[in-house]
Amino acid sequence: MQGHTLNRLLAERGWLLADGATGTNLYNMGLAPGEAPDLWCETHPDRVADLHRRMIAAGADIILTNSFGANACRLRLAGAEGRVHDLNRRAAGLARAAADQADRPVLVAGSIGPTGEIMAPMGQLTEAEATRIFTDQAQGLKDGGADLLWVETISAVEELRAAGASARAVGLPWCAMMSFEPGGWTMMGVTPPQLAALVERLSPAPDAYGANCGTGPAELLQAVAGFAASGSERVMIAKPNAGVPRYQDGGLIYDATPEAMAEFAVLARDLGVRIIGGCCGTTPDHVAAMHQALHSRPRGPRPSPEVISARIGQAMGAED
Repeated sequence: MQGHTLNRLLAERGWLLADGATGTNLYNMGLAPGEAPDLWCETHPDRVADLHRRMIAAGADIILTNSFGANACRLRLAGAEGRVHDLNRRAAGLARAAADQADRPVLVAGSIGPTGEIMAPMGQLTEAEATRIFTDQAQGLKDGGADLLWVETISAVEELRAAGASARAVGLPWCAMMSFEPGGWTMMGVTPPQLAALVERLSPAPDAYGANCGTGPAELLQAVAGFAASGSERVMIAKPNAGVPRYQDGGLIYDATPEAMAEFAVLARDLGVRIIGGCCGTTPDHVAAMHQALHSRPRGPRPSPEVISARIGQAMGAED
Protein backbone atom coordinates (compact mmCIF):
# COMPACT_ATOMS: atom_id res chain seq x y z
CA MET A 1 0.00 0.00 0.00
CA GLN A 2 1.47 3.30 -1.09
CA GLY A 3 1.37 6.38 1.14
CA HIS A 4 4.81 6.71 2.69
CA THR A 5 7.09 9.30 1.14
CA LEU A 6 10.83 9.73 1.12
CA ASN A 7 10.66 13.16 2.72
CA ARG A 8 8.34 11.93 5.48
CA LEU A 9 10.65 9.06 6.42
CA LEU A 10 13.72 11.30 6.26
CA ALA A 11 11.99 13.75 8.61
CA GLU A 12 11.53 10.92 11.10
CA ARG A 13 15.06 9.48 10.87
CA GLY A 14 18.63 10.64 10.50
CA TRP A 15 19.29 8.29 7.59
CA LEU A 16 17.66 5.64 5.41
CA LEU A 17 19.24 2.41 4.20
CA ALA A 18 18.80 1.56 0.53
CA ASP A 19 19.20 -2.00 -0.69
CA GLY A 20 22.09 -3.67 -2.52
CA ALA A 21 22.64 -5.01 -6.01
CA THR A 22 19.92 -6.38 -8.23
CA GLY A 23 21.67 -7.64 -11.36
CA THR A 24 24.69 -9.23 -9.73
CA ASN A 25 22.58 -10.95 -7.08
CA LEU A 26 20.26 -12.32 -9.77
CA TYR A 27 23.33 -13.49 -11.67
CA ASN A 28 24.35 -15.49 -8.62
CA MET A 29 20.78 -16.82 -8.45
CA GLY A 30 21.02 -18.26 -11.97
CA LEU A 31 20.74 -15.35 -14.41
CA ALA A 32 22.67 -16.33 -17.53
CA PRO A 33 25.50 -14.10 -18.83
CA GLY A 34 24.06 -11.74 -21.43
CA GLU A 35 20.47 -12.33 -20.29
CA ALA A 36 18.49 -9.16 -19.52
CA PRO A 37 17.78 -9.13 -15.76
CA ASP A 38 14.58 -7.17 -16.35
CA LEU A 39 13.01 -10.13 -18.16
CA TRP A 40 13.15 -12.14 -14.95
CA CYS A 41 10.16 -10.11 -13.75
CA GLU A 42 8.22 -12.32 -16.18
CA THR A 43 10.23 -15.53 -16.31
CA HIS A 44 11.38 -15.83 -12.67
CA PRO A 45 9.21 -13.49 -10.59
CA ASP A 46 9.62 -15.75 -7.54
CA ARG A 47 13.39 -15.20 -7.50
CA VAL A 48 13.06 -11.43 -7.97
CA ALA A 49 10.51 -11.28 -5.15
CA ASP A 50 12.77 -13.41 -2.94
CA LEU A 51 15.66 -10.98 -3.44
CA HIS A 52 13.42 -8.05 -2.45
CA ARG A 53 12.30 -9.88 0.69
CA ARG A 54 15.89 -10.73 1.64
CA MET A 55 16.95 -7.08 1.27
CA ILE A 56 14.05 -5.96 3.48
CA ALA A 57 14.91 -8.61 6.06
CA ALA A 58 18.49 -7.30 6.05
CA GLY A 59 17.22 -3.85 7.02
CA ALA A 60 16.65 -1.96 3.75
CA ASP A 61 14.23 0.96 3.98
CA ILE A 62 14.29 1.50 0.20
CA ILE A 63 14.20 -1.32 -2.35
CA LEU A 64 14.87 -0.83 -6.05
CA THR A 65 12.75 -2.43 -8.75
CA ASN A 66 14.31 -4.91 -11.17
CA SER A 67 14.02 -2.46 -14.06
CA PHE A 68 17.44 -0.82 -14.43
CA GLY A 69 17.65 -1.66 -18.13
CA ALA A 70 13.92 -1.78 -18.89
CA ASN A 71 13.90 1.10 -21.38
CA ALA A 72 13.22 0.72 -25.09
CA CYS A 73 16.86 1.15 -26.11
CA ARG A 74 18.21 -1.58 -23.86
CA LEU A 75 15.24 -3.93 -24.26
CA ARG A 76 15.70 -3.75 -28.04
CA LEU A 77 18.82 -5.89 -27.56
CA ALA A 78 16.56 -8.65 -26.21
CA GLY A 79 13.79 -8.08 -28.77
CA ALA A 80 11.53 -6.77 -26.02
CA GLU A 81 11.31 -3.06 -26.81
CA GLY A 82 7.53 -3.33 -27.25
CA ARG A 83 7.04 -4.50 -23.64
CA VAL A 84 8.44 -1.51 -21.77
CA HIS A 85 5.27 -0.66 -19.87
CA ASP A 86 4.39 -4.23 -18.92
CA LEU A 87 7.89 -5.15 -17.73
CA ASN A 88 8.18 -2.01 -15.61
CA ARG A 89 4.71 -2.47 -14.18
CA ARG A 90 5.60 -6.05 -13.26
CA ALA A 91 8.93 -4.97 -11.73
CA ALA A 92 7.24 -2.37 -9.54
CA GLY A 93 4.46 -4.78 -8.61
CA LEU A 94 6.90 -7.40 -7.33
CA ALA A 95 8.71 -4.83 -5.19
CA ARG A 96 5.43 -3.31 -4.01
CA ALA A 97 4.14 -6.68 -2.82
CA ALA A 98 7.35 -7.35 -0.90
CA ALA A 99 7.33 -3.88 0.67
CA ASP A 100 3.70 -4.16 1.70
CA GLN A 101 4.45 -7.43 3.52
CA ALA A 102 7.10 -5.74 5.68
CA ASP A 103 6.44 -4.86 9.31
CA ARG A 104 7.70 -1.29 8.79
CA PRO A 105 7.53 1.35 6.05
CA VAL A 106 9.59 0.33 3.01
CA LEU A 107 9.73 2.56 -0.06
CA VAL A 108 9.66 1.18 -3.60
CA ALA A 109 12.07 3.06 -5.85
CA GLY A 110 11.55 2.58 -9.57
CA SER A 111 15.03 1.97 -10.97
CA ILE A 112 15.81 3.80 -14.22
CA GLY A 113 19.27 3.35 -15.71
CA PRO A 114 20.84 4.98 -18.75
CA THR A 115 19.63 4.26 -22.27
CA GLY A 116 23.06 3.07 -23.34
CA GLU A 117 23.03 5.59 -26.20
CA ILE A 118 25.29 8.62 -26.66
CA MET A 119 23.35 11.84 -26.33
CA ALA A 120 23.34 14.51 -29.05
CA PRO A 121 25.30 16.42 -30.20
CA MET A 122 28.04 13.81 -29.75
CA GLY A 123 25.59 10.98 -30.50
CA GLN A 124 22.21 10.49 -32.14
CA LEU A 125 19.81 10.42 -29.18
CA THR A 126 18.11 13.77 -28.62
CA GLU A 127 17.00 14.96 -25.22
CA ALA A 128 13.37 15.02 -26.39
CA GLU A 129 13.54 11.39 -27.53
CA ALA A 130 15.28 10.35 -24.30
CA THR A 131 12.49 12.04 -22.35
CA ARG A 132 9.90 10.01 -24.27
CA ILE A 133 11.83 6.79 -23.64
CA PHE A 134 12.15 7.47 -19.91
CA THR A 135 8.53 8.57 -19.61
CA ASP A 136 7.29 5.26 -21.05
CA GLN A 137 9.36 3.45 -18.43
CA ALA A 138 8.34 5.79 -15.61
CA GLN A 139 4.64 5.35 -16.36
CA GLY A 140 4.95 1.58 -16.08
CA LEU A 141 6.76 1.91 -12.76
CA LYS A 142 4.10 4.28 -11.44
CA ASP A 143 1.29 1.99 -12.56
CA GLY A 144 2.97 -0.92 -10.77
CA GLY A 145 3.09 0.93 -7.46
CA ALA A 146 6.49 2.68 -7.25
CA ASP A 147 6.69 5.44 -4.66
CA LEU A 148 9.40 7.37 -6.51
CA LEU A 149 11.76 7.13 -9.47
CA TRP A 150 15.40 6.21 -8.82
CA VAL A 151 17.50 7.49 -11.73
CA GLU A 152 20.96 5.97 -11.45
CA THR A 153 24.34 5.43 -13.14
CA ILE A 154 23.87 8.41 -15.46
CA SER A 155 26.92 10.10 -16.98
CA ALA A 156 25.52 12.90 -19.21
CA VAL A 157 23.77 16.10 -18.17
CA GLU A 158 21.28 15.82 -21.05
CA GLU A 159 20.25 12.32 -20.04
CA LEU A 160 19.71 13.36 -16.43
CA ARG A 161 17.55 16.28 -17.55
CA ALA A 162 15.49 13.90 -19.71
CA ALA A 163 14.97 11.52 -16.80
CA GLY A 164 13.89 14.42 -14.59
CA ALA A 165 11.40 15.49 -17.24
CA SER A 166 9.90 11.98 -17.17
CA ALA A 167 9.33 12.33 -13.42
CA ARG A 168 7.44 15.56 -14.08
CA ALA A 169 5.42 13.90 -16.85
CA VAL A 170 4.16 11.05 -14.65
CA GLY A 171 3.91 13.04 -11.42
CA LEU A 172 6.34 11.09 -9.24
CA PRO A 173 9.14 12.39 -7.01
CA TRP A 174 12.61 11.29 -8.03
CA CYS A 175 16.21 10.82 -6.97
CA ALA A 176 19.20 11.46 -9.25
CA MET A 177 22.56 9.66 -9.27
CA MET A 178 25.56 9.80 -11.52
CA SER A 179 28.44 7.33 -11.66
CA PHE A 180 31.94 8.77 -11.24
CA GLU A 181 35.26 7.41 -12.44
CA PRO A 182 38.31 7.31 -10.11
CA GLY A 183 39.53 10.64 -11.51
CA GLY A 184 36.40 12.39 -10.23
CA TRP A 185 34.42 12.74 -13.47
CA THR A 186 31.60 10.83 -15.06
CA MET A 187 32.28 9.14 -18.38
CA MET A 188 30.95 12.29 -20.08
CA GLY A 189 33.05 14.68 -17.99
CA VAL A 190 30.64 15.84 -15.25
CA THR A 191 32.24 16.58 -11.86
CA PRO A 192 30.53 16.28 -8.45
CA PRO A 193 30.29 20.08 -7.98
CA GLN A 194 28.75 20.37 -11.46
CA LEU A 195 26.12 17.77 -10.54
CA ALA A 196 25.40 19.60 -7.28
CA ALA A 197 24.81 22.82 -9.24
CA LEU A 198 22.78 21.04 -11.93
CA VAL A 199 20.20 19.53 -9.58
CA GLU A 200 19.26 22.99 -8.35
CA ARG A 201 18.34 23.97 -11.92
CA LEU A 202 16.22 20.90 -12.69
CA SER A 203 12.44 21.09 -12.66
CA PRO A 204 11.31 19.30 -10.68
CA ALA A 205 14.46 19.14 -8.58
CA PRO A 206 15.18 15.67 -7.22
CA ASP A 207 14.32 14.99 -3.58
CA ALA A 208 17.84 13.58 -3.19
CA TYR A 209 20.92 13.18 -5.35
CA GLY A 210 24.32 11.59 -5.26
CA ALA A 211 26.54 8.87 -6.69
CA ASN A 212 26.22 5.17 -7.31
CA CYS A 213 28.21 2.33 -8.84
CA GLY A 214 31.85 3.32 -9.55
CA THR A 215 34.91 1.34 -8.54
CA GLY A 216 34.37 1.04 -4.80
CA PRO A 217 33.31 2.70 -1.55
CA ALA A 218 36.37 4.89 -0.94
CA GLU A 219 36.33 6.40 -4.43
CA LEU A 220 32.60 7.04 -4.29
CA LEU A 221 32.84 8.77 -0.93
CA GLN A 222 35.47 11.11 -2.38
CA ALA A 223 32.90 12.08 -5.02
CA VAL A 224 30.25 12.60 -2.35
CA ALA A 225 32.66 14.83 -0.47
CA GLY A 226 32.61 17.00 -3.59
CA PHE A 227 28.83 17.39 -3.24
CA ALA A 228 29.17 18.32 0.41
CA ALA A 229 31.83 20.91 -0.40
CA SER A 230 29.44 22.60 -2.85
CA GLY A 231 27.31 23.83 0.03
CA SER A 232 24.12 22.18 -1.23
CA GLU A 233 21.65 21.34 1.51
CA ARG A 234 19.81 18.76 -0.59
CA VAL A 235 19.72 15.16 0.71
CA MET A 236 22.72 13.16 -0.50
CA ILE A 237 22.85 9.51 -1.64
CA ALA A 238 25.86 7.17 -1.63
CA LYS A 239 25.46 3.69 -3.15
CA PRO A 240 28.84 2.26 -4.25
CA ASN A 241 29.83 -1.07 -5.69
CA ALA A 242 31.14 -3.52 -3.13
CA GLY A 243 34.65 -3.17 -4.50
CA VAL A 244 35.98 -4.91 -7.61
CA PRO A 245 34.51 -8.19 -8.96
CA ARG A 246 36.13 -11.51 -9.66
CA TYR A 247 34.68 -14.75 -10.98
CA GLN A 248 34.74 -17.53 -8.39
CA ASP A 249 32.86 -20.80 -7.90
CA GLY A 250 30.48 -20.09 -10.75
CA GLY A 251 29.51 -16.60 -9.58
CA LEU A 252 30.72 -13.02 -9.22
CA ILE A 253 32.41 -12.17 -5.93
CA TYR A 254 33.29 -8.57 -5.02
CA ASP A 255 36.30 -7.80 -2.86
CA ALA A 256 34.57 -5.66 -0.22
CA THR A 257 33.27 -7.84 2.60
CA PRO A 258 30.24 -6.95 4.71
CA GLU A 259 32.62 -5.49 7.30
CA ALA A 260 34.18 -3.15 4.74
CA MET A 261 30.76 -1.97 3.54
CA ALA A 262 29.75 -1.43 7.16
CA GLU A 263 32.75 0.87 7.57
CA PHE A 264 31.70 2.71 4.42
CA ALA A 265 28.16 3.15 5.74
CA VAL A 266 29.36 4.74 8.98
CA LEU A 267 31.74 7.07 7.13
CA ALA A 268 28.98 8.07 4.70
CA ARG A 269 26.65 8.90 7.58
CA ASP A 270 29.34 10.93 9.31
CA LEU A 271 29.97 12.76 6.03
CA GLY A 272 26.35 13.89 6.01
CA VAL A 273 24.89 11.33 3.61
CA ARG A 274 21.30 10.48 4.51
CA ILE A 275 20.53 7.69 2.02
CA ILE A 276 23.13 4.92 2.16
CA GLY A 277 23.22 1.66 0.22
CA GLY A 278 25.25 -0.53 -2.08
CA CYS A 279 25.35 -1.13 -5.81
CA CYS A 280 26.96 -3.98 -7.79
CA GLY A 281 28.12 -6.88 -5.64
CA THR A 282 26.25 -5.75 -2.52
CA THR A 283 24.43 -8.77 -1.07
CA PRO A 284 21.85 -8.98 1.71
CA ASP A 285 24.73 -9.90 4.03
CA HIS A 286 26.43 -6.60 3.17
CA VAL A 287 23.19 -4.71 3.78
CA ALA A 288 22.67 -6.43 7.14
CA ALA A 289 26.20 -5.46 8.25
CA MET A 290 25.61 -1.86 7.16
CA HIS A 291 22.31 -1.77 9.04
CA GLN A 292 23.89 -3.13 12.22
CA ALA A 293 26.81 -0.68 12.07
CA LEU A 294 24.59 2.33 11.50
CA HIS A 295 22.44 1.40 14.47
CA SER A 296 25.22 0.43 16.87
CA ARG A 297 28.07 2.84 16.16
CA PRO A 298 27.75 6.42 17.40
CA ARG A 299 28.01 9.33 15.02
CA GLY A 300 31.57 10.59 14.63
CA PRO A 301 33.21 13.75 13.30
CA ARG A 302 33.06 14.57 9.63
CA PRO A 303 35.83 12.43 8.02
CA SER A 304 38.49 14.00 5.85
CA PRO A 305 39.45 12.45 2.49
CA GLU A 306 42.54 11.03 4.18
CA VAL A 307 40.49 9.42 6.95
CA ILE A 308 38.07 7.93 4.40
CA SER A 309 40.91 6.36 2.43
CA ALA A 310 42.68 5.08 5.55
CA ARG A 311 39.67 3.55 7.28
CA ILE A 312 38.24 1.85 4.20
CA GLY A 313 41.73 0.73 3.23
CA GLN A 314 42.17 -0.82 6.66
CA ALA A 315 38.78 -2.53 6.43
CA MET A 316 39.61 -3.92 2.99
CA GLY A 317 43.07 -5.00 4.17
CA ALA A 318 41.59 -6.85 7.10
CA GLU A 319 39.93 -9.18 4.60
CA ASP A 320 43.21 -10.56 3.31
